[in-house]
Amino acid sequence: MHFCVNVSGERPGIGAGVLLRALEPIEGVAIMQARHRVHRLADLARGPGRLAEAMAIDRRLDGIDLCSRRPLWLASEVRPPGHVATSARIGISKETTRLLRFYEAGNPHVSGPSALRK
Repeated sequence: MHFCVNVSGERPGIGAGVLLRALEPIEGVAIMQARHRVHRLADLARGPGRLAEAMAIDRRLDGIDLCSRRPLWLASEVRPPGHVATSARIGISKETTRLLRFYEAGNPHVSGPSALRK
């Protein structure tokens, strides 16, 4: 079993959220590698389970405010994002034609089919 990171911008009781499927490790790489025992940078936090393990995200962080600076928060980008592309979501069987998955095209850290990373 793996933990995943879902971000909700709605008030409690409203079902709306975003699953974070991957991140590009920029800082703290050695710490993430020790937690996850993966040394290939592109695989370190690619996929929701790997991302959670690399960032030590578990049930203790359930419900935290990601706008405060502790223990986990969303920050501004450290470089301008590349082209943001869309695709169908992964691992679903309903509404498979809706393009509700957003990712940086060509980024080697994107999870899912390898064609998205090219």
